[in-house]
Amino acid sequence: MIFKQLFDDKSSTYTYIVASGKGREALIIDPVIEDTSNYTKILNVLELKLVKVIDTHIHADHVSAMAELKKRTNCQTVMGEHSKSEVVSLKVKDNEKISIDGINLEALYTPGHTDDSYCFAMKDRIFTGDTLLINGTGRTDFQNGSSSEAYDSLFNKVLKLPEETLVYPAHDYKGNKFSTIGNEKKNNPRLQVNSAAEYANIMDNLKLANPKMMDVAVPANIKGQTL
Repeated sequence: MIFKQLFDDKSSTYTYIVASGKGREALIIDPVIEDTSNYTKILNVLELKLVKVIDTHIHADHVSAMAELKKRTNCQTVMGEHSKSEVVSLKVKDNEKISIDGINLEALYTPGHTDDSYCFAMKDRIFTGDTLLINGTGRTDFQNGSSSEAYDSLFNKVLKLPEETLVYPAHDYKGNKFSTIGNEKKNNPRLQVNSAAEYANIMDNLKLANPKMMDVAVPANIKGQTL
C-alpha cells in the first residue's frame, strides 16, 4: 500500500494520500490549497490517478484543496451528508463504505467538533479529522459544535475500535505523527473522564481564541475556493 502523510507548516494540518500501489487509483484526505502542486507532483511520480478527495469536515484553519483538485483532476469530492459544502459530489452517510481500487474506508459520523465532522476508518487505521487528536480532542465551541455530542462520538464510536487501531488526525502541533486507540484511551488527558458532564466541563471552559483563518476559511470551504 502507498501511504503518504504530508504536513502543512502554516496550519499544522496533516494530509494523507492513500493508494493500493503504484499506477493505481488514489484518494486524498484533508488537503490544503497551498500544497496542491506538491500533491499533484507526488501523484505524477507514483503514476496515481486521483479519484476521490475527502474532507473530514468544514475546516476553519485553512482553505481546503478539495475544489482545486477537482478542477485539475476531475476527481470525486466526498464529505459527510451533513456538510454545507457546495462543491461536494458525493455525500456519505454514517457507516457508508467508500471504495477505490483496492482501498476500502468506512465513514463514521462523529459530530462534536463541528456538526458535520466525520472520521474515515480502514481495517487497521482511522483518519479522525479534529474529532480525536493525539493527546487531545477537537474544540467544540463553534460551527455548531457540542461537547455532549463529542463525548458520544468519542466514547461510543471511535474509542470502541480495537486498541491497536492506528490514529491519524488532521492536525498536530507538537510533532506527533500518529497514535493508537489504546494509547489515547490510556494517556489522552481529555479522555480521562467518567461522564459526558465531566467532559463538557473541560471543553466548555477552554476559552480558546478563534482560529486566525476562520473568517476566511469557513466561507471559502463552503463555496469551494480554487487558486
